[in-house]
Amino acid sequence: MTNRLTFPDPTEEDLRELTAFRHELHRNPELPGEEQETARRVCEMLAPARPDHVLTGLGGHGVAAIFDSGAPGPTIMFRAELDALPIQELGEIAHRSAVPGKAHLCGHDGHMTILLGFARILSRSRPSSGRVVLMFQPAEEDGSGAAAVIADPRYDQIKPDWAFALHNMPGIEFGTGKISIGVANCASRGIWIRLTGSTAHASRPSDGRSPMQAMCEIMPALESLGSGQPLGPDFTMVTLTHATMGAESYGVAPGEALVMATLRTVADDQMDALVEQAETLIRDVARRHDLQYELGYDDVFLACTNAPEAVAHLTAGLEYAGMTPRIEKLPSVASEDFGRFGLGGARSAMVFLGAGLDRPGVHTPEYDFRDEMIPMGIRLYSETLAECLSES
Repeated sequence: MTNRLTFPDPTEEDLRELTAFRHELHRNPELPGEEQETARRVCEMLAPARPDHVLTGLGGHGVAAIFDSGAPGPTIMFRAELDALPIQELGEIAHRSAVPGKAHLCGHDGHMTILLGFARILSRSRPSSGRVVLMFQPAEEDGSGAAAVIADPRYDQIKPDWAFALHNMPGIEFGTGKISIGVANCASRGIWIRLTGSTAHASRPSDGRSPMQAMCEIMPALESLGSGQPLGPDFTMVTLTHATMGAESYGVAPGEALVMATLRTVADDQMDALVEQAETLIRDVARRHDLQYELGYDDVFLACTNAPEAVAHLTAGLEYAGMTPRIEKLPSVASEDFGRFGLGGARSAMVFLGAGLDRPGVHTPEYDFRDEMIPMGIRLYSETLAECLSES
């Protein structure tokens, strides 16, 4: 394309400062819904890039930095996540988490840093038309953040025509971008089931109504609702994640039990069917054992779908950035709430950037984001933006 825009690369000084900032974020993780200090740090780091507008408190602690060309054109959004995980970090890195039981073990500290580096590039080479929105989204890990941002009335001010995101991914070759056409991430949700009978003295258990047999029946029956099929159109999965019953006592036969599981499907309509099956199972077992029951859902993720046009732009961005695109027909089994921006009208796509084959996986206690990915991510976003603007 003869009119394709070019953007500068970050300087060595940029990369030193950005890496140091990433380490600062890593030392100070905050969980979903708690990201107030992280958002403040992001705003402070954004200020020298002089965005035209900054919205704060979006959908909780979200931050949106807007670079406006002043000329007609599309609104193009790039997203990073603010939140960390409730996991104790076990790695021996110098910048390990200073907060017990919390850590950036998914790489959101690196994603934020890439977006902040991209802000520096935009400050030196403004978009030629339209607007670029850098979205620092809260609460991705529990699936609530994107929906909360979209529900915020101020979202209408920045509603994008295009939306892009990246996620680092250990287990994929460094310098490779894995991108799916169509469904990119499975739908999932957590289900909790509380069974209630009545307690009794441990010497006279027949005086009460123990949930033990019902609990033991529900757990394997829930898992058996999974299709057992490999990842593909008919894939469904149920994973038991927690179970507890009664008090820690030798003298009391239990009167209450709690079971938690994760439901997972490729498509949202499959999830609706799986939910109906699970609820029917739980109701029937509870009635048969003369127990009351409650159930509910947390961490609800819809399927994340990549739009073909957005995939084309990201693929070209990877190639111009000197990386290798790897087009996939199957989605990631893991879930992601980024797809909600696509449901809101944006042509959206996410790419998984390879962090290397022999590195600890995300959500493991030894994981740490690979700093060499910072300039790669910045260049990918610059080239993807150039693709979008070349079309407009």
